[in-house]
Amino acid sequence: MQLRHQILVLAILPLVLSILAITGLVTWQSTTLARASIDTFERNMLKAKEEELLNLTNLALSAISGIYENAGPDDSVAKERVRQILNALDYGPDGYFFVYDYEGYNIAHPRQTFRPGLNWIDLQDPNGDRVIANLIERAREGGGLHQYIWEKPSAGTVAEKLSFAVGLEKWEWMLGTGVYLDDVYAQTAAAHEDLRNTINATFLTVALIAVPSVLLVFGTWMFLNLHERRLADNKLKELTQRVIDTQEEERTRIARELHDGISQILIGVRYMIDLARRKVESGAEGASEAIGKGADALNGAIKEVRRLSHDLRPGVLDDLGLTAALEALTTNFTDRTGIAVKLESVAFKNVLLPEAKTALYRVAQEALNNVERHANATEVSITLASPHGRVQMTVSDNGSGFQPDDRRKARTHQGGLGLRNMQERMAHFGGQMLVETSPKGTTLRAILPKSVFIRQARLAEVA
Repeated sequence: MQLRHQILVLAILPLVLSILAITGLVTWQSTTLARASIDTFERNMLKAKEEELLNLTNLALSAISGIYENAGPDDSVAKERVRQILNALDYGPDGYFFVYDYEGYNIAHPRQTFRPGLNWIDLQDPNGDRVIANLIERAREGGGLHQYIWEKPSAGTVAEKLSFAVGLEKWEWMLGTGVYLDDVYAQTAAAHEDLRNTINATFLTVALIAVPSVLLVFGTWMFLNLHERRLADNKLKELTQRVIDTQEEERTRIARELHDGISQILIGVRYMIDLARRKVESGAEGASEAIGKGADALNGAIKEVRRLSHDLRPGVLDDLGLTAALEALTTNFTDRTGIAVKLESVAFKNVLLPEAKTALYRVAQEALNNVERHANATEVSITLASPHGRVQMTVSDNGSGFQPDDRRKARTHQGGLGLRNMQERMAHFGGQMLVETSPKGTTLRAILPKSVFIRQARLAEVA
């Protein structure tokens, strides 16, 4: 994950998590309290229905008690009078009393007149509940409640019904009445709907607060990201152009070296060989002398090839290390320019990373090239040390230095590596490049952190 993405996550994630946590907690508490209230309301409503059924049943028993108590088990006249009284007890379109004997035959049912005289012991509701059999069972037990599904007369549809059944043991009758519960469930369903609406409103409110906040953070990040990307693209274009220019300059230098040096030498070798061939063919003297001169010129070409190869990538850097490569570099520099170079180096406790060695070598190489071209110096000092466990290479000369304006030009110069490229080499490893200049000379300090060392433990693993 890139740094800008990590910043975005660190900025937005805590905000989103906090909003979700607060919303979830508030919603959970509100839902819990509301559902508890709805459940309490439903229980109270059912309790009221149960008390209403008990009161209605006591009312019916009071209405027939005088006749029932004075009648015998087979008093058909008393039974008919009780049946008429119960059919007449009406308390609304859905409120009535019904009577069945213990065998399941209907005695009285004022709303469903087709039931009297028939046996309904096996009657089941849509859920498979044996309604009449269970009501008779409650009556035999001394009275009790039973809930089932039954047709509602006023609506012509089925609904949940709660009935209370009591037994008239002398006649083996079950007397019952019931109330429908659809109004209770309708009220609780409305309460649940209000709860859902409240929760939706809460989420909507949170969304109206959270979404703009997240969008604001995201928009800020996008602005900063685009600005950063624009700067990075500009730097990348500059770096790409400098790399291209550097490559072209290096190609031009190598082409010039090949044309002006090796190519001219090889042409001379060819002329020496042609001259020797003609002398041999004509039998003239001096053929061996011409061949000798050609061999000497060929040796010079070989030396030029080695010098070019060394400039591109010194093999001694990989084979013998940084100190040996710097010694070869300074020796070649002194032989070519006549400028004395003093090299001081300490032995490191740990081995440098190959990339770090190459970076230090290129910095020293570029520093010596700048001394040769611009400094007008007579002496150069290179010190390689390890203060505080870090790597520090110091390149000092006694030249004329440069002015701040010249330094800015050197940093923005498109050809060559330059001071900026040396600084970028150090920054790649988390190091730094310090420059001190005056009319008495210039000092460059290339500093690399401890991370450029390969620890002994790691060396053992590699071995």
